Amino acid sequence: MQLRHVESFLAVVEEGQFARAASRLFLSPPAVTGHVRQLERELGAPLLHRSPVSLTEAGARFLPHAQAMVTAANAASAAVKDLHGARDTVIRVGVMTPGAAELTPAILRAFCRAQPRTRLTVESLGFTDFLSAVLEHRVDVAFVRPAPDDERVITDTLTVEPRILLTLATDDLAHADGVRLDDVLDLRFVRFPETTPRLLSDYGSFAAARNGMDPHWGVGQATSAQDLMTSIAAGWGVAGTLQSLGRYYRSPGTCAVPVVDAPWEASALVSRRDDLRPEIRAFRDLAVALARDPGLSRLRPPVPPER
Repeated sequence: MQLRHVESFLAVVEEGQFARAASRLFLSPPAVTGHVRQLERELGAPLLHRSPVSLTEAGARFLPHAQAMVTAANAASAAVKDLHGARDTVIRVGVMTPGAAELTPAILRAFCRAQPRTRLTVESLGFTDFLSAVLEHRVDVAFVRPAPDDERVITDTLTVEPRILLTLATDDLAHADGVRLDDVLDLRFVRFPETTPRLLSDYGSFAAARNGMDPHWGVGQATSAQDLMTSIAAGWGVAGTLQSLGRYYRSPGTCAVPVVDAPWEASALVSRRDDLRPEIRAFRDLAVALARDPGLSRLRPPVPPER
């Protein structure tokens, strides 16, 4: 699907005529007509009634997505406008699985399309180094969860999500529609290495609800999402995480159960506060623009309820 075809469709919808849309786009009317027909062929449905011009049912459904595509492309272009003509550069991107879930690859794709001369490399981050990798200059930006509060980095929140409990599929709680914090705090939790930032171990064991009491740790130890899922499937403990990990990164033998009264938590993009390179600012701006775009709501969980 080509962006110029989508732009022609939107112009016809907004102008109400193919001729006026063509004039606005500095194209011929046959060219605009061809763009819309090609789009309809790709989607397999007519998008517009021709006389007079109006949206079909398929066109009405496609419209917000078309607007989101153009908005995202414009945001990408604006985010990197200062980089045109710059020398080839590299941004090292760290991802603590699954980062901001579906938003992570969407942001990477959009930035590569918008700025092909800036090369992205991706490095997997574990539970112990998701922040130190940024501070030690091993990566330039990182998709992490939960959002850190550290004056040495800039934290851009990308999603705010409900909490879930990851548990063995044969556990009593596994198939409940939802559980409460009182149901889970006395369970055994998968242990993290001693070098894990306190932020993450507290997050994984619902420490905020414990009134200072330590969790019951299981025999397993996890340094990555893969380790975590393997430990849970082995029956070595449970873990608290964000809703999207349960959807995006599941293992056989495990279940994700909503924790209905747990405060929602964020995933974020972090970068060094003293890194003032324009390509880093451009990457951050694009990530935030896509995360906030209402047309891309399918990539994000719902808004948290008011308490």
